[in-house]
Amino acid sequence: MVTNAIPRFPAGFLWGVSTSAHQIEGAADEREPSVWDAFTAEPGRVKDGSTAAVACDHYHRYPEDVTLLAGLGVDAYRFSVSWPRVNSPKGLDFYDRLVDELCTAGVRPVPTLFHWDLPLGLDWLERDTASRFAEYVALVATRLGDRVTKWITLNEPAEHTLLGHALGAHAPGRRLLFDALPVAHHQLLAHGLAVRALRAAGAADIGIANSHGPTWAASPDPADMEAAAFYDLLLNRLFAEPIILGEYPEGIGESMPGDVESDLEVIAEPIDWYGVNYYAPTRVGAPQGTEIEFGGLPIPAELPFSVREIEDRPVTDFGWPVVPEALTELLTGFRDRYGDRLPPVVITENGCSYEGLDDQDRIAYLDGHIRALHRAVEAGVDVRGYFVWSLLDNFEWAEGYARRFGLVHVDYSSLERTPKASYRWFRDVLRAQG
Repeated sequence: MVTNAIPRFPAGFLWGVSTSAHQIEGAADEREPSVWDAFTAEPGRVKDGSTAAVACDHYHRYPEDVTLLAGLGVDAYRFSVSWPRVNSPKGLDFYDRLVDELCTAGVRPVPTLFHWDLPLGLDWLERDTASRFAEYVALVATRLGDRVTKWITLNEPAEHTLLGHALGAHAPGRRLLFDALPVAHHQLLAHGLAVRALRAAGAADIGIANSHGPTWAASPDPADMEAAAFYDLLLNRLFAEPIILGEYPEGIGESMPGDVESDLEVIAEPIDWYGVNYYAPTRVGAPQGTEIEFGGLPIPAELPFSVREIEDRPVTDFGWPVVPEALTELLTGFRDRYGDRLPPVVITENGCSYEGLDDQDRIAYLDGHIRALHRAVEAGVDVRGYFVWSLLDNFEWAEGYARRFGLVHVDYSSLERTPKASYRWFRDVLRAQG
């Protein structure tokens, strides 16, 4: 049981929780299909054979979920807007109602405009998808911008590229390896075009939610060090530096399609803050010559690195290592690498998968990571907020309903919501923070 009070964060620090549309909304018959609908319809793609057709039925039960948010005492709620739903006749009406409900409850709405549920028929391999995204963003901003004052363009383009297009483990299920690099570029371009569209609509508080984690070499051996540096380039620098520095890491730009120099001017449109999704560090070594499965993901033999276990650490039910101090390392490392060019940081996701209503392991996880975040603040990193993943147990992509990340338990048969011990603990943390 955690008993010591968490240190106070600076005044104005933003506390929240996160979800995503495809994982909780359900009501699939009331929106257009997405690449995830097509992916989950293919046998064997989702481990338990489930789909998100109903999920948590947040689409119909959102007032109950907003009541849970209000009871939790968060400042803000990060949700995502479903592009396929907005493409349907009454899709924006739902987000109108949700935003109104949040504002009435005193919870700040923070929408993410793309969280992997690309409309079926669009393709991130095609440059035009970035322009189509900007048009959709302008539509949403025009409708909700009178009440929404904080925006997120995209969620985790690194994972969407790697898992969906390079390794085939997520929708749309392609296994392109390095031929997936145009997907990364077009998502980054979409981000820049979305920033411009939001600015044109009057938005003034814009960020992105990029996933990052420290990369640890498996050993001091030069081959392991080289492999770890390459992995860090692919998963961290590739998605941070075009936005923060306006340039790709050396050796990457020439692999990207189109007029890269002009595109980088768009990608580097100034943002107001930089979102970081953090879960764990990654230990990386030289390739081992055979294809392996690590953390449920296929790691092909032809990749110039291999992912190794982090030993002597507790793991979540997902098998992810619990390393809170790596969050401090990540943030101070970003500060040291990018200096004054790093915008203020918001932790847009941090959480863990554990079973049970008396989820003391989740409490310990969150307690450790919030303290690690405070150490980064003490070290001089400009951190402005922290969002827990997630408010609700939900559809966990290719894992189906086998992983529970929520502060609130969802019975998928009855859809009954039950706050867990971690919900009450986080509520008390927020009260103590004032």
